[in-house]
Amino acid sequence: MSATRTIDTDVVIVGAGPTGLYGAYYAGFRGLSTVVVDVLPQPGGQVTALYPEKEIRDVAAIPAIRGRDFVAALVAQAAAFDPTYVLGRQAVNLTHSDGEPVLTLSDGTVVRARAVVLTAGIGTPTPRPLPCGEEWLGRGLSYFVVDPRVHAGRDVVIVGGGDSALDWADALSGSARSVTLVHRRAVFRGHAATLARVRAGAVDVHTDSEIVALHGEREAGRLAKVTVRARSGDETVLPADHVIAALGFISDLGPLRDWGLELAGRSVAVDRRMRTNLPRVYAAGDLTDYDGKVRLMSVGFGEVATAMNHVAVDLDPDLTLFPGHSTDGA
Repeated sequence: MSATRTIDTDVVIVGAGPTGLYGAYYAGFRGLSTVVVDVLPQPGGQVTALYPEKEIRDVAAIPAIRGRDFVAALVAQAAAFDPTYVLGRQAVNLTHSDGEPVLTLSDGTVVRARAVVLTAGIGTPTPRPLPCGEEWLGRGLSYFVVDPRVHAGRDVVIVGGGDSALDWADALSGSARSVTLVHRRAVFRGHAATLARVRAGAVDVHTDSEIVALHGEREAGRLAKVTVRARSGDETVLPADHVIAALGFISDLGPLRDWGLELAGRSVAVDRRMRTNLPRVYAAGDLTDYDGKVRLMSVGFGEVATAMNHVAVDLDPDLTLFPGHSTDGA
């Protein structure tokens, strides 16, 4: 049996979405070593998982930026201070040793930190499963797109009717051999402009329909086709190298519920310093709740900056709360 991996750091950030990534930058700016943990296999949180190709228009000084590029910029910004990423692993247990937090991950990794900052958004995302073909997961079936290049020159079937499904249908139609969009309803929930582009382009759209079977060599990971059944009962067999089930995510606080945090429904209660009720455990972003809370990315950036400045003073009382201006140390 291999020895348990132990990582020592000043601060561990739980959640690698935009708020967590900006927190990694700000922790470094305050001179703190940082570990970033996320259950998803790549940074970016819901931006990466749900709408990487969608334009984000509510970030200060950026009129519009594609989600994927936005995450890449946040990662590059944090890279100046070399944070350590531990991805694809869930934070399952939080204890304290001599007053300092100890975080245990799902693979047994132990992170001993001087402070914890929770930026887990709306909790652990669990993909809504495709009613059929779950055994094809990782063998042609996926729930989000990590790298669009994987689908270039392939027959791709996308399932869903929200922004994520429409975004991927629109984005992949220029590189995939074919793109088919299957939605069980006649009306789409996604953005009207994206839907208009999809309908006007080369995407084959099937509404009032659902996938009822996936076919191919499953053990070899070679998906070949899918059967689509319309509400009328008519069935169509379509070529499919990849199926992307963009059916959304169910979010839950998961193990965080058992850590002794003061909760406000599905959120973590914090004070004006972004402190939770647990010693040296802070929280920021959509995960948090307080009177007057507004759940916006821009608000999360301010909250995590507030949290990190208070963490810095908490760990070294000789420091000032005001961090100085970034231009002073450029």
